[in-house]
Amino acid sequence: MIIGSVSEDIKVEKRVALTPEILKKYKTLGLKICISKGYASHIGFSDSEYQNEGVEVLNNKEEVILKSNILIQMGIPSNDDLKLLKENQTLIGVLNPYNNEEKLKNLISKKVNCFSLDLLPRITRAQSMDILSSQANLAGYKAVVDSFSIFEKAIPMMMTAAGTISAAKVLVVGAGVAGLQAIATAKRMGAIVYATDVRMASKEQVESLGGKFLTVEGADNLETEGGYAKEASIEFKKKQEDLLKETLKKIDVIICTALIPGKKAPVIIKKDMIEEMQSGSIIYDLAASQGGNAEFTKPNEVVDYNGVKIVGEKNILNKLPVSSSNLYSKNVFNFINNLYDKEKKQIDLNFEDEIIDKTNVRFNGN
Repeated sequence: MIIGSVSEDIKVEKRVALTPEILKKYKTLGLKICISKGYASHIGFSDSEYQNEGVEVLNNKEEVILKSNILIQMGIPSNDDLKLLKENQTLIGVLNPYNNEEKLKNLISKKVNCFSLDLLPRITRAQSMDILSSQANLAGYKAVVDSFSIFEKAIPMMMTAAGTISAAKVLVVGAGVAGLQAIATAKRMGAIVYATDVRMASKEQVESLGGKFLTVEGADNLETEGGYAKEASIEFKKKQEDLLKETLKKIDVIICTALIPGKKAPVIIKKDMIEEMQSGSIIYDLAASQGGNAEFTKPNEVVDYNGVKIVGEKNILNKLPVSSSNLYSKNVFNFINNLYDKEKKQIDLNFEDEIIDKTNVRFNGN
């Protein structure tokens, strides 16, 4: 059984699915690995580091895809690469079925097994495979560090002979994994932190990290069985807007992390709210890839509106490719370890296993 992985388009995605530190674990399963030449050189991992662990480095992506039984990637491969996949091969990655339905239907029609790790169920047994959590943790941390580097004032309170500098006030929109890490990071750096979320279950987590939770009446039922936020009612949105509009007058930095799986990100920070903010404030929008939580967000651009800088970050983890790749490669190994039958030395499509069943990409039950 051969595991393969090929280079991504590094202009879009710098992360890789295999890092040198995970290779020994694949060996313990008796799996062979091949990669394309220069696979991770852009993030400092040389081909020789892989070869020293017994990895075969092939000349090009085509050779790797044709030779592999299982192809593991970060995102969905290019159309040219997908054409090379054939019956009984397995593709594992963050395939984003909501946006790549046609590509995935074509693969499934060729009897390629497709597993999308963004569909993992939120169950205890899947925690070691949970790529959304591992990547979101890093995203929340980096968003705070980046936004503070743009903000032109000190973050912690400072008492000097010349006077006192007040601590920066931060609002985190969305208290999921990224949001909670943002709260923890901002708090450690000395900011006063507020947070809002449609799920009342988040209140205790926010407060345990030292944040102040902005409570909107009626938020206690806006959570799916899987633990994700679901779309709010018009009435709830109006209450949230009124609360936010008043709060934002004193906020220096907003970190936006609110996403609904498979849907456009909810626009929470509206034009009239931004107009109430102080000049020099920062809105750092991690939801930019799905439209953004702020009204003026543009992916990979900084928009200046009345002195408020709105940063639209499409893929923040390209700024932390080594750390995020190391975590992702461990998540993928744990998934394969669950999927691979060690005795039969083959993929075990056991759909009674909730992890395998939920991540296997099918449309209309097929």
